[in-house]
This record gives sequence, structure tokens and C-alpha cells, in this order.
Amino acid sequence: MMNAFNFDTKQFDTKQFESIFFGPARAYASLSVDYAEKLAHAQLDATKAYTDTGLAQLRTLMNVKDAEGLKSYMEGQQKVAKDLAERLKGDAEKVVALQQDFVQQSQKLTEENVKQAQATATKATAQQ
Repeated sequence: MMNAFNFDTKQFDTKQFESIFFGPARAYASLSVDYAEKLAHAQLDATKAYTDTGLAQLRTLMNVKDAEGLKSYMEGQQKVAKDLAERLKGDAEKVVALQQDFVQQSQKLTEENVKQAQATATKATAQQ
């Protein structure tokens, strides 16, 4: 019975091992960390913007002293709602773009790694 993980490592030199296993693993890890960092920054930026808007609205409401001030505040809420809707749309588009870029980069990396692994395995087999 052959175990899929039981292969002769002597047929691979250090450079081949690097190109087949460690190099691709590091490249994918780097891509994943980069994506996670960009996504976290986008989420933090969005959270800060929503928090700042909410706090600004509370401060404005706290300064309402009469009916005219309340009317002005309520009218301002329409603009705030519109601005937030636009911000939400932009944030969603940013996340989708990040995800699409990650998928494209992952596919490219996978294709490159498959080609490299095939070439290295062919070379290692030919040397036997």
C-alpha cells in the first residue's frame, strides 16, 4: 500500500524542494497576509468613519436648544443618511475589489506553481 506522503526526498535537491514546496507556500502566505491587512485597514477606516459620523450627530443633537434647531438637525439628517449610504456602497465595492484581486492573484500563483512543480518534477525524474 502506497502512502501519498511517503516519497523519496532524496530525489529532490534543496533548490527543487524550495521551488516545489517552500517557495509556493511562502508566496501564498504572503498574498494571504497582504489581503488580510488590506481588508482589516478597510474595515477599520469604515468603522472610524461611521463612528465619527455618529458622534458628530450626537454632538449636534446635544446642541439643539429650540424648535428651529431641531428642524435644522432633522434636515441635516437627510444629508447624513445620503452620505452614509454612499459610504456604505463605496466600502462594499472596495471589499469586493479586494476579494476579486485576491482570487485573481491566487489563481495566477497557483498556475505558476503548478508549471514550476511540473518542470521541477520532470527534471528530477530525468536525472534518475
